[in-house]
Amino acid sequence: MHISEFDDAYEDKERIRGTLLTARLSELPLKKPVVVEPETTVVEAVNAMNDHRIGCVLVQRAGQLVGIFTERDVVTRVIFRNNNAAMTVESVMTKDPETLDATQTIACALNKMSVGGYRHIPIVERGKPIGIVSVRDLVDFLVELFPEGVLNAAPSPAHAIAKSKYGG
Repeated sequence: MHISEFDDAYEDKERIRGTLLTARLSELPLKKPVVVEPETTVVEAVNAMNDHRIGCVLVQRAGQLVGIFTERDVVTRVIFRNNNAAMTVESVMTKDPETLDATQTIACALNKMSVGGYRHIPIVERGKPIGIVSVRDLVDFLVELFPEGVLNAAPSPAHAIAKSKYGG
């Protein structure tokens, strides 16, 4: 019996769909979050983000998540504001962010990110931040599902020019 390319593509699609619907966030190599206190200055928070090469820090009070401070917050709430060096993270963070627990599925994370427009979602256990899932984590997971197709894809000539580490 001959299996067509169509059958192979259908099986790949079903395998990916099944994996997305059943794989748990706990199966991802989630990084430990960088956590700051609400009184931390935005300068200190941005320095921590740069030092760790991450796009956000989680904000906690008494061990409980109270907010998230992201690159987007820097751009929309900090830059070009008077006295921004003295601002605290609490004054510009996103309060009470959407969260997930590690038992939830990757599909659930994708849904929240898509609907809410988020690039990072804190992973919590009983209100305590234990990790963070980013769009990059999910892209890496998808690449692992079909590495040959992604990693062997020929780049377009327009993208052959070296890009900076910042994606520019």
